[in-house]
Amino acid sequence: MPSWGRATSTLWVAARHSARLASARVVGIPTGFFVSDFWEHELVDHGRQYIFLVFVGFIGSFGFIRLSARLMRSPRVPWWPGSVVSEGGLHLHHLVWGIAMMMGAGVISFALLNSGWWYEVSAFVFGVGMGLTIDEFALWIYLDDVYWSREGRSSIDASVIAVALMGLILVGGFSIEIKAPAPFDVLGTALVAAVILTLSIVCFLKQRVFHGAIGLLVAPIAIYGAVRIGKPHSPWARRFYGVRRPGRQAKAEQRFRAGRRTELLKERVRDAIGGVTGEEYEARLAERDSAPRLPGDGRRDKRPTP
Repeated sequence: MPSWGRATSTLWVAARHSARLASARVVGIPTGFFVSDFWEHELVDHGRQYIFLVFVGFIGSFGFIRLSARLMRSPRVPWWPGSVVSEGGLHLHHLVWGIAMMMGAGVISFALLNSGWWYEVSAFVFGVGMGLTIDEFALWIYLDDVYWSREGRSSIDASVIAVALMGLILVGGFSIEIKAPAPFDVLGTALVAAVILTLSIVCFLKQRVFHGAIGLLVAPIAIYGAVRIGKPHSPWARRFYGVRRPGRQAKAEQRFRAGRRTELLKERVRDAIGGVTGEEYEARLAERDSAPRLPGDGRRDKRPTP
């Protein structure tokens, strides 16, 4: 059944702890006490300490590897180490290290069976591996090194969706609960789950990926994405629009036209998170190098943001 109250309560508790933390700084009470209090009462007591560690590991590794990749292509920091390349010229993508970390953390966690602090270490390492792996999500799809190409932007989208999903789980944002003792409750819950899954699949078929993924936990978003028009080149459009319904096809093309405000906003967010595409970055370099220089203007050493 819907559990908006629990998610709201969790957010309220987090805000309350933030206020207590600010007050502690004023009166000089050690911050570590409130960190420990939050860990024990808001994470451990609710069984969310492991997803929290996965979440932190994911954010940290994704942020670091994206920053590292941007620094590697920037001429302003030539001292930054490059990619791992073997003597034969084979480039080992950080995807490889991420998969190895997830495999190791998974095996260790199964072997320990939720015992001791090693299980918590495994959760954190698993999150780090996830960040390294999803950062090269486009490599899964295209089986090619498209990291800095337009196709590589799907890695940023996948990372944002992963963060949103883990964040919702962390604050208790599940849409349904299964209560086994009552058969009718189980049947009703299964029916609701099937409806939500169907709506999310419709969103995916319309290429409304964000609505489909987040809608698995927040049902209204899945409903919104399912009833809205699909993208013009989506599987849904090829099946139900086109020559069958040219009006809907034209509406979809108009709705998702190039240069619309929402798409420009998404591109700015992608640029801020993962950097501009390689083509755009090279164009900026060429434009900068071709610009006339005045004596002493100091532009020779300046380069655009990677």
